[in-house]
Amino acid sequence: MRIGLGLPVSGTWATPGTLRHVASRADELGFDSLWAFQRLLHPVDQDWGSAYHSVQDPLTSLAFAAAVTSRIRLGVAVLMAPYYAPIVLAKALTTVDVLSGGRLDVGIGLGWSAQEFSAVGVPMERRGARAEEFVACLKAIWTQPEVEFHGEFYDVPLSRVEPKPVQSPYPPLLMGGGAEAALKRIGRIADGWISSSRTDLTTIGESIDVVRVAATEAGRDPDVLRFVVRGVVRLTAQPTSGEARIPLQGDAGQIRADIDALAAQGVTEVFLDLNWDDSTVGAADPDAALANADAVLTQLAP
Repeated sequence: MRIGLGLPVSGTWATPGTLRHVASRADELGFDSLWAFQRLLHPVDQDWGSAYHSVQDPLTSLAFAAAVTSRIRLGVAVLMAPYYAPIVLAKALTTVDVLSGGRLDVGIGLGWSAQEFSAVGVPMERRGARAEEFVACLKAIWTQPEVEFHGEFYDVPLSRVEPKPVQSPYPPLLMGGGAEAALKRIGRIADGWISSSRTDLTTIGESIDVVRVAATEAGRDPDVLRFVVRGVVRLTAQPTSGEARIPLQGDAGQIRADIDALAAQGVTEVFLDLNWDDSTVGAADPDAALANADAVLTQLAP
């Protein structure tokens, strides 16, 4: 089981100093990965939760983290493919992969916010087909010396697109999504699955099985796929109890036991994400938020 950490990219704790501290300490303590996420806006007449109120750009944050770390992998969970042209995103992702020395993991999602689709001028209809073609276009850009791609949604004229990523043939391409169709798509075309913050971790093995079966039916080896959990972590000084206890919320011993239980269900990686902890993202006292992060870093290091 690989253990990663969510970068401080949301709310009041998302400052340059905190990001630098968390990234460098995670690198030093042996964590396997650092993860950012994407949110373009927050509607004024709804409340999606404090994690989404104020969110930094994920690729810029990862580039910053690359500069203050040396070995830890850098992931985004996830970028919404319909918000980009593939050629634009391919260039940005390649740049992060080059600047980090080949440490980038790419997570791609379909998007779910009607407001964001409106803001970027893209229809929500046929998101699945659009995402599938998007991934094919990315792979073509990254692997063909002279790329030419003509699809239903995206076009790249015969071109040289340089530089290429450091990782060969390209950075690992993971995908998000929870519907059965999305999970089957991941099995067919992606290098793995990233679960959402709302995933039921007590039954996640059922979704993993759907991905693995789809990979097998597509003639792929399911054992090479990665299954990454965004772990909404809340570390407490004392054990928590009761039937309603949520996995990854409790003292360090309970959380480590939860991670073992996830491994038994087929999960290969967990990143502990404090961006969903209201005491961190909404903390009026930056020092308290940093102390919370330091406790997770030291008590739950691999």
